Amino acid sequence: MTEEDLQGGLEAVRSRFDLGEYEIEAYLAVLDHGELTAAEIAERTAVPQPRVYDTARSLSESGLVELRESRPMRVLAVDPAEAFAGVQSTLSTLLDRLAERYQTPARGAEAVSLVGSRPTIRRYLEDVITTAEYELVLSLTPALLARFEEELQERRAGGVTIELLLAPAEDAPAPEAYDYGRVATETRARRGVTTPVVAVADGTYSVYTTHGGIGDEEDRYGVIFNQSELGFLVSAFLNVVVWPSATTLAECRGDRPFPRRYATTRRCVADLADADGEFHASVRGREVQSGRRRTVRGAVVDVSVGTNRETATITLDTGEGLVDVGGQVAAIEDLEADEIAVDRGTPPELGGEADRREASEWASGRSDQRE
Repeated sequence: MTEEDLQGGLEAVRSRFDLGEYEIEAYLAVLDHGELTAAEIAERTAVPQPRVYDTARSLSESGLVELRESRPMRVLAVDPAEAFAGVQSTLSTLLDRLAERYQTPARGAEAVSLVGSRPTIRRYLEDVITTAEYELVLSLTPALLARFEEELQERRAGGVTIELLLAPAEDAPAPEAYDYGRVATETRARRGVTTPVVAVADGTYSVYTTHGGIGDEEDRYGVIFNQSELGFLVSAFLNVVVWPSATTLAECRGDRPFPRRYATTRRCVADLADADGEFHASVRGREVQSGRRRTVRGAVVDVSVGTNRETATITLDTGEGLVDVGGQVAAIEDLEADEIAVDRGTPPELGGEADRREASEWASGRSDQRE
Protein backbone atom coordinates (compact mmCIF):
# COMPACT_ATOMS: atom_id res chain seq x y z
CA MET A 1 0.00 0.00 0.00
CA THR A 2 1.55 3.28 -1.16
CA GLU A 3 1.39 6.55 0.77
CA GLU A 4 -1.40 7.71 -1.56
CA ASP A 5 -3.30 4.44 -1.03
CA LEU A 6 -2.90 4.78 2.73
CA GLN A 7 -4.31 8.29 2.75
CA GLY A 8 -7.12 7.24 0.44
CA GLY A 9 -7.96 4.28 2.67
CA LEU A 10 -8.14 6.48 5.74
CA GLU A 11 -10.40 8.92 3.90
CA ALA A 12 -12.65 6.06 2.75
CA VAL A 13 -13.03 4.74 6.27
CA ARG A 14 -13.65 8.25 7.63
CA SER A 15 -16.34 9.03 5.07
CA ARG A 16 -18.03 5.65 5.55
CA PHE A 17 -18.41 6.22 9.25
CA ASP A 18 -19.15 9.95 8.98
CA LEU A 19 -22.78 9.55 10.03
CA GLY A 20 -24.79 12.34 11.57
CA GLU A 21 -27.07 12.00 14.59
CA TYR A 22 -30.21 11.62 12.45
CA GLU A 23 -28.57 9.01 10.23
CA ILE A 24 -27.46 6.94 13.21
CA GLU A 25 -30.93 7.02 14.78
CA ALA A 26 -32.66 6.14 11.54
CA TYR A 27 -30.20 3.36 10.71
CA LEU A 28 -30.59 1.68 14.11
CA ALA A 29 -34.38 1.93 13.88
CA VAL A 30 -34.37 0.25 10.46
CA LEU A 31 -32.04 -2.49 11.73
CA ASP A 32 -34.41 -3.15 14.64
CA HIS A 33 -37.45 -3.61 12.36
CA GLY A 34 -36.00 -4.86 9.08
CA GLU A 35 -37.89 -2.26 7.07
CA LEU A 36 -39.76 0.95 7.79
CA THR A 37 -41.57 3.64 5.87
CA ALA A 38 -40.41 7.24 6.09
CA ALA A 39 -43.38 8.05 8.35
CA GLU A 40 -42.52 5.14 10.65
CA ILE A 41 -38.94 6.34 10.93
CA ALA A 42 -40.20 9.77 11.99
CA GLU A 43 -42.49 8.17 14.57
CA ARG A 44 -39.78 5.99 16.11
CA THR A 45 -36.91 8.47 16.13
CA ALA A 46 -36.14 12.13 16.71
CA VAL A 47 -35.59 12.68 12.96
CA PRO A 48 -37.92 15.52 11.86
CA GLN A 49 -40.39 14.58 9.12
CA PRO A 50 -38.86 17.01 6.57
CA ARG A 51 -35.43 15.40 7.10
CA VAL A 52 -36.45 11.74 6.86
CA TYR A 53 -36.13 11.40 3.08
CA ASP A 54 -32.73 13.09 2.94
CA THR A 55 -31.55 10.93 5.84
CA ALA A 56 -32.75 7.72 4.17
CA ARG A 57 -31.09 8.61 0.86
CA SER A 58 -27.83 9.38 2.67
CA LEU A 59 -27.93 5.94 4.31
CA SER A 60 -28.65 4.39 0.92
CA GLU A 61 -25.69 6.13 -0.69
CA SER A 62 -23.50 4.71 2.11
CA GLY A 63 -24.75 1.21 1.31
CA LEU A 64 -26.31 0.74 4.74
CA VAL A 65 -29.94 0.51 3.59
CA GLU A 66 -31.89 -0.18 0.42
CA LEU A 67 -34.68 2.09 -0.81
CA ARG A 68 -37.85 0.91 -2.50
CA GLU A 69 -39.34 3.78 -4.43
CA SER A 70 -42.96 2.81 -3.78
CA ARG A 71 -45.79 4.74 -2.24
CA PRO A 72 -44.99 5.11 0.53
CA MET A 73 -41.21 4.75 0.09
CA ARG A 74 -39.84 1.87 2.13
CA VAL A 75 -36.39 1.68 3.73
CA LEU A 76 -34.96 -1.86 4.00
CA ALA A 77 -32.05 -2.90 6.18
CA VAL A 78 -28.96 -4.37 4.51
CA ASP A 79 -27.17 -7.18 6.34
CA PRO A 80 -24.37 -5.38 8.27
CA ALA A 81 -21.92 -8.12 7.32
CA GLU A 82 -22.56 -7.25 3.68
CA ALA A 83 -22.83 -3.49 4.23
CA PHE A 84 -19.50 -3.27 6.04
CA ALA A 85 -17.62 -6.02 4.18
CA GLY A 86 -15.66 -3.55 2.06
CA VAL A 87 -14.77 -1.21 4.88
CA GLN A 88 -13.83 -4.17 7.08
CA SER A 89 -11.34 -5.36 4.47
CA THR A 90 -10.00 -1.84 3.98
CA LEU A 91 -9.71 -1.33 7.73
CA SER A 92 -7.86 -4.62 8.18
CA THR A 93 -5.33 -3.62 5.52
CA LEU A 94 -5.05 -0.15 7.05
CA LEU A 95 -4.37 -1.55 10.51
CA ASP A 96 -1.55 -3.74 9.19
CA ARG A 97 0.04 -0.81 7.38
CA LEU A 98 -0.43 1.62 10.27
CA ALA A 99 1.05 -0.95 12.66
CA GLU A 100 4.17 -1.07 10.47
CA ARG A 101 4.54 2.71 10.78
CA TYR A 102 3.78 2.87 14.49
CA GLN A 103 6.67 3.84 16.73
CA THR A 104 6.27 3.31 20.47
CA PRO A 105 6.41 6.75 22.14
CA ALA A 106 9.64 7.15 24.02
CA ARG A 107 9.76 8.59 27.51
CA GLY A 108 12.21 11.24 26.46
CA ALA A 109 13.51 14.32 28.16
CA GLU A 110 10.10 15.98 28.36
CA ALA A 111 9.51 16.33 32.09
CA VAL A 112 5.73 16.78 32.12
CA SER A 113 3.08 15.99 29.53
CA LEU A 114 -0.70 16.09 29.44
CA VAL A 115 -2.75 13.38 27.72
CA GLY A 116 -6.49 13.30 27.16
CA SER A 117 -7.10 9.85 25.71
CA ARG A 118 -8.41 7.13 28.04
CA PRO A 119 -6.47 4.33 26.26
CA THR A 120 -3.30 6.45 26.41
CA ILE A 121 -3.73 7.08 30.13
CA ARG A 122 -4.14 3.33 30.69
CA ARG A 123 -1.04 2.59 28.60
CA TYR A 124 0.99 4.95 30.75
CA LEU A 125 -0.36 3.32 33.91
CA GLU A 126 0.79 -0.03 32.58
CA ASP A 127 4.19 1.39 31.61
CA VAL A 128 4.74 2.86 35.07
CA ILE A 129 3.86 -0.48 36.67
CA THR A 130 6.03 -2.63 34.43
CA THR A 131 9.10 -0.37 34.55
CA ALA A 132 9.30 -0.06 38.35
CA GLU A 133 12.62 -1.48 39.52
CA TYR A 134 12.28 -1.38 43.29
CA GLU A 135 9.33 0.73 44.49
CA LEU A 136 5.77 1.20 43.25
CA VAL A 137 3.05 3.35 44.82
CA LEU A 138 -0.44 2.97 43.37
CA SER A 139 -3.94 4.31 43.78
CA LEU A 140 -6.23 2.28 41.51
CA THR A 141 -9.86 1.37 41.07
CA PRO A 142 -10.69 -2.31 41.75
CA ALA A 143 -11.34 -2.65 37.99
CA LEU A 144 -7.81 -1.42 37.21
CA LEU A 145 -6.42 -3.86 39.79
CA ALA A 146 -8.04 -6.69 37.84
CA ARG A 147 -6.70 -5.26 34.57
CA PHE A 148 -3.09 -5.04 35.82
CA GLU A 149 -3.12 -8.05 38.16
CA GLU A 150 -0.59 -10.09 36.17
CA GLU A 151 1.83 -7.16 35.85
CA LEU A 152 1.62 -6.48 39.59
CA GLN A 153 2.23 -10.14 40.42
CA GLU A 154 5.33 -10.08 38.20
CA ARG A 155 6.69 -6.92 39.84
CA ARG A 156 5.94 -8.29 43.31
CA ALA A 157 7.74 -11.56 42.52
CA GLY A 158 10.67 -9.48 41.25
CA GLY A 159 11.14 -7.91 44.68
CA VAL A 160 9.46 -4.56 44.02
CA THR A 161 7.84 -2.97 47.07
CA ILE A 162 4.23 -2.23 46.13
CA GLU A 163 1.92 -0.03 48.18
CA LEU A 164 -1.57 -0.30 46.73
CA LEU A 165 -4.60 1.84 47.53
CA LEU A 166 -8.03 0.88 46.16
CA ALA A 167 -11.02 3.20 45.77
CA PRO A 168 -13.93 3.12 46.04
CA ALA A 169 -13.54 0.81 49.03
CA GLU A 170 -16.97 -0.74 48.62
CA ASP A 171 -15.91 -2.27 45.29
CA ALA A 172 -12.63 -3.71 46.59
CA PRO A 173 -12.48 -7.49 47.15
CA ALA A 174 -12.54 -8.54 50.81
CA PRO A 175 -9.15 -9.75 52.17
CA GLU A 176 -10.60 -13.20 52.89
CA ALA A 177 -11.72 -13.48 49.25
CA TYR A 178 -8.60 -12.08 47.54
CA ASP A 179 -4.90 -12.77 48.15
CA TYR A 180 -3.53 -9.23 48.20
CA GLY A 181 -0.08 -10.53 49.13
CA ARG A 182 0.37 -11.67 45.53
CA VAL A 183 0.09 -8.14 44.15
CA ALA A 184 1.20 -5.77 46.92
CA THR A 185 3.36 -5.38 49.99
CA GLU A 186 0.62 -3.37 51.67
CA THR A 187 -2.94 -2.71 50.52
CA ARG A 188 -5.40 -0.12 51.74
CA ALA A 189 -8.90 0.95 50.70
CA ARG A 190 -10.45 4.42 50.65
CA ARG A 191 -14.04 5.60 50.32
CA GLY A 192 -15.44 7.44 47.35
CA VAL A 193 -14.56 8.25 43.78
CA THR A 194 -12.82 11.49 44.76
CA THR A 195 -9.62 9.51 45.29
CA PRO A 196 -7.31 10.09 42.28
CA VAL A 197 -5.83 7.32 40.16
CA VAL A 198 -2.04 7.46 40.60
CA ALA A 199 1.00 5.33 39.81
CA VAL A 200 4.57 6.23 40.85
CA ALA A 201 7.58 4.08 39.92
CA ASP A 202 10.78 4.46 41.93
CA GLY A 203 9.74 7.89 43.17
CA THR A 204 9.98 9.65 39.79
CA TYR A 205 8.11 8.25 36.78
CA SER A 206 4.43 8.79 37.51
CA VAL A 207 0.88 9.19 36.20
CA TYR A 208 -1.89 11.21 37.83
CA THR A 209 -5.52 11.25 36.71
CA THR A 210 -9.03 11.27 38.16
CA HIS A 211 -11.65 8.54 38.18
CA GLY A 212 -13.21 10.42 35.29
CA GLY A 213 -9.93 10.17 33.40
CA ILE A 214 -10.30 6.40 33.11
CA GLY A 215 -14.12 6.45 33.06
CA ASP A 216 -16.79 7.85 30.78
CA GLU A 217 -16.42 11.57 31.46
CA GLU A 218 -15.70 13.76 28.46
CA ASP A 219 -13.46 16.13 30.42
CA ARG A 220 -10.68 13.64 31.05
CA TYR A 221 -6.95 14.19 31.41
CA GLY A 222 -3.81 12.51 32.69
CA VAL A 223 -0.56 14.17 33.79
CA ILE A 224 2.65 12.26 33.10
CA PHE A 225 5.88 13.01 34.95
CA ASN A 226 8.66 11.36 32.94
CA GLN A 227 11.53 10.46 35.27
CA SER A 228 11.26 13.91 36.76
CA GLU A 229 11.82 15.25 40.26
CA LEU A 230 8.33 16.67 39.86
CA GLY A 231 7.09 13.11 40.34
CA PHE A 232 7.86 13.71 44.00
CA LEU A 233 4.83 16.04 44.13
CA VAL A 234 2.54 13.18 43.14
CA SER A 235 4.24 10.73 45.49
CA ALA A 236 4.15 13.18 48.41
CA PHE A 237 0.48 13.98 47.85
CA LEU A 238 -0.38 10.29 47.81
CA ASN A 239 1.71 9.47 50.88
CA VAL A 240 0.78 12.45 53.03
CA VAL A 241 -2.83 13.20 52.06
CA VAL A 242 -4.41 10.10 50.55
CA TRP A 243 -2.65 7.09 52.10
CA PRO A 244 -3.16 7.97 55.80
CA SER A 245 -6.93 8.38 55.30
CA ALA A 246 -7.35 4.83 53.98
CA THR A 247 -8.11 1.58 55.84
CA THR A 248 -5.60 -1.28 55.80
CA LEU A 249 -6.77 -4.44 54.01
CA ALA A 250 -3.56 -6.50 54.03
CA GLU A 251 0.12 -6.10 54.91
CA CYS A 252 3.08 -8.33 54.02
CA ARG A 253 6.06 -6.06 54.72
CA GLY A 254 8.06 -8.57 56.71
CA ASP A 255 8.57 -10.94 53.79
CA ARG A 256 11.05 -8.75 51.90
CA PRO A 257 14.67 -9.89 52.11
CA PHE A 258 17.64 -7.55 52.40
CA PRO A 259 19.17 -5.73 50.61
CA ARG A 260 16.24 -3.39 50.00
CA ARG A 261 16.03 -0.30 47.83
CA TYR A 262 13.94 2.79 48.50
CA ALA A 263 12.93 5.95 46.69
CA THR A 264 11.81 7.70 49.89
CA THR A 265 13.40 8.05 53.31
CA ARG A 266 9.99 7.89 54.97
CA ARG A 267 9.43 4.32 53.79
CA CYS A 268 13.00 3.31 54.64
CA VAL A 269 12.73 4.76 58.15
CA ALA A 270 9.46 2.90 58.74
CA ASP A 271 11.08 -0.42 57.79
CA LEU A 272 14.24 0.11 59.85
CA ALA A 273 12.30 1.25 62.90
CA ASP A 274 10.50 -2.12 62.93
CA ALA A 275 13.59 -4.26 62.21
CA ASP A 276 16.22 -5.65 64.58
CA GLY A 277 19.96 -5.71 64.06
CA GLU A 278 22.62 -3.48 62.55
CA PHE A 279 22.17 -2.01 59.12
CA HIS A 280 24.34 -0.31 56.56
CA ALA A 281 23.17 1.93 53.74
CA SER A 282 24.32 3.41 50.46
CA VAL A 283 22.63 6.65 49.43
CA ARG A 284 22.70 8.51 46.15
CA GLY A 285 21.54 12.12 46.19
CA ARG A 286 22.71 15.73 46.30
CA GLU A 287 24.00 18.02 48.97
CA VAL A 288 21.34 20.29 50.39
CA GLN A 289 23.52 23.39 50.43
CA SER A 290 25.66 23.05 47.29
CA GLY A 291 23.43 20.89 45.09
CA ARG A 292 26.46 18.75 44.17
CA ARG A 293 25.72 15.10 43.40
CA ARG A 294 27.07 12.77 46.06
CA THR A 295 26.99 9.09 47.03
CA VAL A 296 27.62 8.16 50.66
CA ARG A 297 27.92 4.82 52.47
CA GLY A 298 28.00 3.93 56.12
CA ALA A 299 26.42 2.34 59.15
CA VAL A 300 22.89 3.40 60.08
CA VAL A 301 23.23 4.90 63.57
CA ASP A 302 19.82 6.57 63.88
CA VAL A 303 16.43 6.98 62.21
CA SER A 304 13.85 9.59 63.16
CA VAL A 305 10.49 10.98 62.05
CA GLY A 306 9.20 14.51 62.68
CA THR A 307 6.26 15.07 65.03
CA ASN A 308 3.83 15.52 62.13
CA ARG A 309 5.74 13.18 59.82
CA GLU A 310 6.93 16.21 57.86
CA THR A 311 10.50 14.87 57.97
CA ALA A 312 12.10 11.44 57.98
CA THR A 313 15.85 11.28 58.57
CA ILE A 314 18.49 8.55 58.40
CA THR A 315 21.85 9.22 60.05
CA LEU A 316 24.89 7.42 58.64
CA ASP A 317 28.35 7.06 60.11
CA THR A 318 30.53 7.17 56.98
CA GLY A 319 33.80 6.72 58.87
CA GLU A 320 34.61 10.37 58.17
CA GLY A 321 31.71 11.77 60.17
CA LEU A 322 27.96 11.67 60.49
CA VAL A 323 25.69 12.46 57.52
CA ASP A 324 21.97 13.17 57.93
CA VAL A 325 19.96 11.96 54.94
CA GLY A 326 16.51 13.35 54.14
CA GLY A 327 13.99 12.85 51.38
CA GLN A 328 13.34 15.02 48.34
CA VAL A 329 13.27 18.78 49.02
CA ALA A 330 15.17 18.12 52.26
CA ALA A 331 16.23 21.27 54.10
CA ILE A 332 17.50 20.43 57.59
CA GLU A 333 19.54 17.35 56.58
CA ASP A 334 22.90 17.22 54.84
CA LEU A 335 21.83 15.16 51.84
CA GLU A 336 18.66 14.90 49.76
CA ALA A 337 18.29 11.22 48.77
CA ASP A 338 17.25 10.01 45.32
CA GLU A 339 17.88 6.34 46.04
CA ILE A 340 18.66 4.37 49.18
CA ALA A 341 19.91 0.78 49.46
CA VAL A 342 20.01 -0.96 52.84
CA ASP A 343 21.58 -4.27 53.88
CA ARG A 344 22.92 -6.04 56.93
CA GLY A 345 26.67 -6.18 57.49
CA THR A 346 28.01 -3.94 54.70
CA PRO A 347 26.63 -1.12 52.54
CA PRO A 348 25.06 -2.60 49.37
CA GLU A 349 25.95 -1.46 45.87
CA LEU A 350 23.91 1.20 44.15
CA GLY A 351 25.80 0.16 41.05
CA GLY A 352 26.63 1.42 37.61
CA GLU A 353 28.71 4.09 36.01
CA ALA A 354 26.54 6.83 37.54
CA ASP A 355 27.62 5.77 41.02
CA ARG A 356 31.32 5.80 40.12
CA ARG A 357 30.98 9.12 38.26
CA GLU A 358 29.28 10.79 41.23
CA ALA A 359 31.97 9.48 43.58
CA SER A 360 34.63 10.89 41.25
CA GLU A 361 32.87 14.25 41.03
CA TRP A 362 32.58 14.36 44.81
CA ALA A 363 36.28 13.56 45.24
CA SER A 364 37.17 16.18 42.65
CA GLY A 365 35.04 18.74 44.46
CA ARG A 366 36.73 17.95 47.75
CA SER A 367 40.11 18.37 46.03
CA ASP A 368 39.10 21.72 44.56
CA GLN A 369 37.98 22.91 48.00
CA ARG A 370 41.31 21.92 49.56
CA GLU A 371 43.21 23.84 46.89
